[in-house]
Amino acid sequence: MTAVAVIAKACLPGHAKTRLHPPYSLAQAATIAQACVDDTLDLARALPATRRILFHDGELGATDASGFEVLDQPAGGLDARLGYLFDAVDEPLVLIGMDTPHVRPEAVLPAFADAPGVDAWLGLATDGGFWALAMRAPDGALLRGVPMSQDDTGALQLGRLREAGLAVRMLPEASDIDTAADLAPAVAAAPQGRLARVVAELVPEEGAP
Repeated sequence: MTAVAVIAKACLPGHAKTRLHPPYSLAQAATIAQACVDDTLDLARALPATRRILFHDGELGATDASGFEVLDQPAGGLDARLGYLFDAVDEPLVLIGMDTPHVRPEAVLPAFADAPGVDAWLGLATDGGFWALAMRAPDGALLRGVPMSQDDTGALQLGRLREAGLAVRMLPEASDIDTAADLAPAVAAAPQGRLARVVAELVPEEGAP
């Protein structure tokens, strides 16, 4: 039995994907963020999980959480919130972020396989963070205190896992969607996704709020 959790937040203008502005307006950036969340939830639905969790910050809004338990994120820094999640789940857990909606299920499947001697899986992001983290025995203490949103976050998280004596294997590296320049390769990687459709329909509103 393995649970999958998607961490996401409310896709509101000025609150989500703000680094897409400019060239996109804040409202358009929120629309792109919603597509990222929806595609990531579809990714989670395609995985052989026995339990699906949406670890969410704020109102769901247009997010379709069908098939997911919705677990509200507590207050605090990202490391504390992730620690809360990894303490709340008492079965093997695979965490996926909403910033890599173009990742295909095959990239995550190794974390669901029966791999004797493997305690954790980590998927690094090209910006230095990580897009996925799996633990056979979830332990929030292994996330609390790890500096997040830095160019060495992934390396620091890997070090924390190994220092705790965990045998870690790596998932494929992936690129986050942070700026407008990140959209084209993401769309090329998943041309059938909601993100691809949204990006094709949006015309950047130069100068719009």
